[in-house]
Amino acid sequence: MTGRYKTERQSLGGIALTTDTSALTAIGNDYGFDHIFAKQLAGLAQEGDIFVGISTSGNSANIIEAVKVAKNRKITTLLLLGKDGGKLKGMGDWEFIVPSDNTPRIQECHQTLYHTLCEIIDEVCASR
Repeated sequence: MTGRYKTERQSLGGIALTTDTSALTAIGNDYGFDHIFAKQLAGLAQEGDIFVGISTSGNSANIIEAVKVAKNRKITTLLLLGKDGGKLKGMGDWEFIVPSDNTPRIQECHQTLYHTLCEIIDEVCASR
């Protein structure tokens, strides 16, 4: 979001909660792997932000905990899920569920979905 997908546009605030290995290991060691995203969201996100959670099974505990924090902080949630949506089904503000048990196919569909969302964001922001 801070760069662009395909079209020049203004930079948008965005951070991948998966890339800070120091935070991941510290939080994982101190609080457990289930809280690696929730603790980061609690410290970084604000009302009006959007949390995008991806879970092929729909049962990822670390995404479930992050969604709980997001809801408490009035952060919009967009969930990309697989199979039947698992435990996360019904927890998101927006949900895309790929009804398959084939993990690679679910992930390919998720990739198409987030690339489409990035393209839409580019187009909307470039026209402003």
